[in-house]
Amino acid sequence: MPNFCAAPNCTRKSTQSDLAFFRFPRDPARCQKWVENCRRADLEDKTPDQLNKHYRLCAKHFETSMICRTSPYRTVLRDNAIPTIFDLTSHLNNPHSRHRKRIKELSEDEIRTLKQKKIDETSEQEQKHKETNNSNAQNPSAEEGGEEQDEDILPLTLEEKENKEYLKSLFEILILMGKQNIPLDGHEADELPEGLFTPDNFQALLECRINSGEEVLRKRFETTAVNTLFCSKIQQKQMLEICESCIREETLREVRDSRFFSLITDDVVDIAGEEHLPVLVRFVDESHNLREEFVGFLPYEADAEILAVKFHTTITEKWGLNMEYCRGQAYIVSSGFSSKMKVVASRLLEKYPQAIYTLCSSCALNIWLAKSVPVMGVSVALGTIQEVCSFFHRSPQLLLELDNVISVLFQNSEERAKELKEICHSQWTGRHDAFEVLVDLLQALVLCLDGINSDTTVRWNNCIAGQAFVLCSAVTDFDFIVTIVVLKNVLSFTRAFGKNLQGQTSDVFFAASSLTAVLHSLNEVMENIEVYHEFWFEEATNLATKLDIQMKLPGKFRRAQQGILEPQLTSESYYKETLSVPTVEHIIQELKDIFSEQHLKALKCLSLVPSVMGQLKFNTSEEHHADMYRSDLPNPDTLSAELHCWRIKWKHRGKDIELPSTIYEALHLPDIKFFPNVYALLKVLCILPVMKVENERYENGRKRLKAYLRNTLTDQRSSNLALLNINFDIKHDLDLMVDTYIKLYTTKSELPADNSETIENT
Repeated sequence: MPNFCAAPNCTRKSTQSDLAFFRFPRDPARCQKWVENCRRADLEDKTPDQLNKHYRLCAKHFETSMICRTSPYRTVLRDNAIPTIFDLTSHLNNPHSRHRKRIKELSEDEIRTLKQKKIDETSEQEQKHKETNNSNAQNPSAEEGGEEQDEDILPLTLEEKENKEYLKSLFEILILMGKQNIPLDGHEADELPEGLFTPDNFQALLECRINSGEEVLRKRFETTAVNTLFCSKIQQKQMLEICESCIREETLREVRDSRFFSLITDDVVDIAGEEHLPVLVRFVDESHNLREEFVGFLPYEADAEILAVKFHTTITEKWGLNMEYCRGQAYIVSSGFSSKMKVVASRLLEKYPQAIYTLCSSCALNIWLAKSVPVMGVSVALGTIQEVCSFFHRSPQLLLELDNVISVLFQNSEERAKELKEICHSQWTGRHDAFEVLVDLLQALVLCLDGINSDTTVRWNNCIAGQAFVLCSAVTDFDFIVTIVVLKNVLSFTRAFGKNLQGQTSDVFFAASSLTAVLHSLNEVMENIEVYHEFWFEEATNLATKLDIQMKLPGKFRRAQQGILEPQLTSESYYKETLSVPTVEHIIQELKDIFSEQHLKALKCLSLVPSVMGQLKFNTSEEHHADMYRSDLPNPDTLSAELHCWRIKWKHRGKDIELPSTIYEALHLPDIKFFPNVYALLKVLCILPVMKVENERYENGRKRLKAYLRNTLTDQRSSNLALLNINFDIKHDLDLMVDTYIKLYTTKSELPADNSETIENT
């Protein structure tokens, strides 16, 4: 709604004028002066709150000196501004007009009182001016020396103090919204009926604080033009970027203090329509705890080389981390993105050889390998599996329906039925044996989806029934059946190896030694792929027959051939060449890449952990493997002697002393400070992404990231607010944020072009 000027004989309104409009002040004394000068009798019986809410005066009624046009906040009034310019006579030229703003006629006594008041105010101002001049005359050096003073130690003026307090209030609101995951925009403007205005969440919280007695905001709100945006979208974005930067810096300061760190990226996510990479950092804090913290999103690039450059630039230049101290990197990505992230890892390794490329402990090796297979059928199958799992987790009723089907199918094996039900109630798609589980569950899934889709009792709504039909069609496709059977069999060779990598420290150490045997088995499979594939295809065919699924080549392949299929091309040979061979070859190569010689040497250093030393009968040779970290040691020349003392300490321990079984326990030993080289080595080993976080209290970054993505609609996600929400417990310095904003943006925001948006603040 437009704002009309309340002054007599003034017909201006905000929608037809570039002039600023100002609210009546809530302060009773000032408000009374405004009413008196307006000379409108109908306003005298209204309260200051009513006048503030419903009545406005345009800038034409104020002296130029009362209006601050160089303020960072656009057109504002001075705190003591009083309207003095009014047209009280033009209505006399047309005595028959029905003017809606009746002018109050003053008596002679009232006129004399007003004149005397004006004389008193003028004399008071002149007296103050004289006192100021006398003070300057008596102390001329004060003014001369002022120019030589450093600006940083000059006391703030009243206006500067109020501006800082005002900005601090705005930052407090933004931080609150970020921590509570409240989007700045509470609605889509396009969905509102024409002419209806409702404030966004930021504006609503702003007004709530004003109404609750926030004096600084109230003053600013009253003296700001009504038809200007109180805090524009540009200003909000600038302030959010500062909030994000300051919160991130608190974490990165600890990382720098720790010196060594590792980088981890999670799966690509959609932030308001744009793809981003979540980045987490691993480090050991001053309390010797391994932490994994979320530090921000990076815009995802389709071109791998550009992505690698931007990734490096952001980490080093924007975030200020020294990659010379990066000791590990891991990338969890969905199908189709792994090859690009592998390029990023390779480029970083070229520049920083000690930033070892490893698996991430939060992702099962078999799932990671399956996601990286460059076969479209595998990517489609993995997506289908995830959708099926998500479908049944939509409601307890759907899980109960699946439980009932499992009970019927496995009525002769109650233990297996119970086990499968428990698996179904978990996020089983991330398990090491996910494909074995899927093959066992497939018949139950098909029957359950079929039953939901064809239910004649109308127990399920159309959306659920329709989705069940689509998923049932996908899992009963022969291409899907062959894909999951091949993945199950190929990845059976790496299942135990991958499980050990996520086990205890001793399991990880011995897993590194078993890699050669795993690769030997896979190479044997590759050499005899015809024989192995024949067994796999037979298993897939039997499963398809059991589910009454027709065996045929994929439709996309048949359409591409346009009837020129070679007579000797069979389904078995087709899947051998397009699925089995590339899958086995890829997995062999991925294992070699991710478990490089440098990575294996690092894992061999885990023999420093006392429990591993005990299993090796204290006959270890850590010094040879620790050569790769020699430059990271505080006293590399004494390493050999220190390792000898470390072995002797645990070999001749007391009978009642147990050997620490994890790096976490070793780092928290009271006398670890007497072994500085061992401590440095353990810290570096601890931050390798392949090592699991022993204390779950310090794995909050990933859990909070998942919770934020799960609880926030895609179009309401914000990379700035996400960091505030995920790291809600990190301390923040409001004064630093305010000073940073003033330093970076005050000069720019004084320009009218920056904040040209207008709204109706009602």
